[in-house]
Amino acid sequence: MSHEIIPVSPELLALIGTEGINALGLPKREIFLLDIVVAGTSFCPIVQELYPTLLPDTVLRMVRQPPNEHDENAIAIYYEEHRIGYVPQELNLVISRLMDAGKEFYARVVQVKKIHEWVRISAKLFMIE
Repeated sequence: MSHEIIPVSPELLALIGTEGINALGLPKREIFLLDIVVAGTSFCPIVQELYPTLLPDTVLRMVRQPPNEHDENAIAIYYEEHRIGYVPQELNLVISRLMDAGKEFYARVVQVKKIHEWVRISAKLFMIE
């Protein structure tokens, strides 16, 4: 086996793709950060219909929302294409800064409980490294 540096060719770039080394499918590390209760679920108009499908371990997308008029550090939480709430304001400062710097985050449902008309969604937040 040769120990020479391999020149970058169009074929090698096609194999690696635009995602660089991550395109090769190397494992990423998931780092548990926080337990939260999703804030603002009452403002999701279809949360009553969605809650039976929010089973434990359901993955939720986290999307930064800097133009949010109520919180410049807002991070929305989505189930499929539906915004179901937010990372609580008192916990979002550091995560919003990391997201702004390009770090990836997601949440996993731990428990969903209906209390009268309120749907309480407990989740764990993870950073992908």
